[in-house]
Amino acid sequence: MTAAEQRPSSLSILNMRRVLLLRMVVIAGWTEALLVSLFILKLDLKYWPISAVILLWLIATLWSWRRLATRRELSEQEFFRQIMLDVMMLAILLYLTGGSSNLLTLLFLLSLTVAAAVLSSYYIWMVAASTMVSYSVLLFVHIPFPLVNRTHQNDFGIHIIGMWWGFILSATLIASFVVRMGRTLREQEHMLATVREQKLRDERLVALGALAVGTAHELGTPLATIAVLASEMEREYGDSSPEIGKQLALLKTQVSRCKQALANLSASAGQSQAESGYGMSVEEYLQHILSQWQLMRPTARIQVQLEGVRPAPLVIAEQTLMQAIISILNNAADASPLQIEVTARWDATQLLLEVCDRGEGITPAVTAAVGKRVFSTKAFNQGLGLGLYLAYGVISRFEGDIRLFNREGGGACTQLSLPLAQLLINQELRE
Repeated sequence: MTAAEQRPSSLSILNMRRVLLLRMVVIAGWTEALLVSLFILKLDLKYWPISAVILLWLIATLWSWRRLATRRELSEQEFFRQIMLDVMMLAILLYLTGGSSNLLTLLFLLSLTVAAAVLSSYYIWMVAASTMVSYSVLLFVHIPFPLVNRTHQNDFGIHIIGMWWGFILSATLIASFVVRMGRTLREQEHMLATVREQKLRDERLVALGALAVGTAHELGTPLATIAVLASEMEREYGDSSPEIGKQLALLKTQVSRCKQALANLSASAGQSQAESGYGMSVEEYLQHILSQWQLMRPTARIQVQLEGVRPAPLVIAEQTLMQAIISILNNAADASPLQIEVTARWDATQLLLEVCDRGEGITPAVTAAVGKRVFSTKAFNQGLGLGLYLAYGVISRFEGDIRLFNREGGGACTQLSLPLAQLLINQELRE
């Protein structure tokens, strides 16, 4: 299971911790009210039963908190059971302290608000029904709350203070806990949407990869035929016309290059990273990519600047990454074949590569669409838009990123940021 798939379940654990922390605050509030009634107001309450219920509630909370250490995810039913426990304990405490006349009945709304933040509609209505039934029963079934004295004015003052204290406690808890829980759920939905988008992108890449491998096999026979015909024409006309012989030699070189590219594609399909490349330094790897690309685009003019720590980190010369960088270079060459600038900087953990051209630049819509769908930065008849899309998929697989932006003076730059963690070769292998 990937980190992206594990994170939503960790958010459910985080929400449960908030529920339990919220319960601890409520337990502390009940404990404080009990102490005030005992030592300040000196009310005649059922202190031992009340203390026993509060202690039992605390033990259940600590036990639930300890269980979270061994859990990776929580079901909706478990959230429902925890909220129902709060409703039940609150109902018992209210029964022992005056029933519905106790101002702490406002805490029923707290349980209902928590349920609305984390549960589906079915469970929300179950909690709502439980709170309504509990409140209704407490109107008639409860132990009467003892009065401080027989003065109605004093009783009304205490009632007002109790209403204020209950409102302040409920509002504070709702604002501080439930809002955070709702924000966590929105983050979870966003991450799930990101995971779904990533899965769809991976499915597209797999389909395109399968299509590429099939096309490679289909192109093998025509390329072999072209190579044979070019060799025969070179033997027949090469001696009589040096110019034709030179063009045929160039044709054979390009056909050989195409066959080599198809062979690399077929060989690397479905293989692991270690099997699809070999070890070389980052600097040598970049120089190798540029030399291979120059064979494909011999007329392109390129300025190269390579900077970084020496000796450069030893990495796997990954074939798919090489093709991704070549695709970026091809896009730049299509835009301005006579003025391409490549700048690479690296340290022990990161590679930053910039490929800049002096073409017409890019639009904001193209920048926003990178990696999300197949698109083209060129005219319709110049490309299908697959190159940059596949390059983005490859770079993302290595936890890298691609950024497009226009440069001053005209043209565009493609910036590739690539962590080297997955490409680095261990020191033991280097030695």
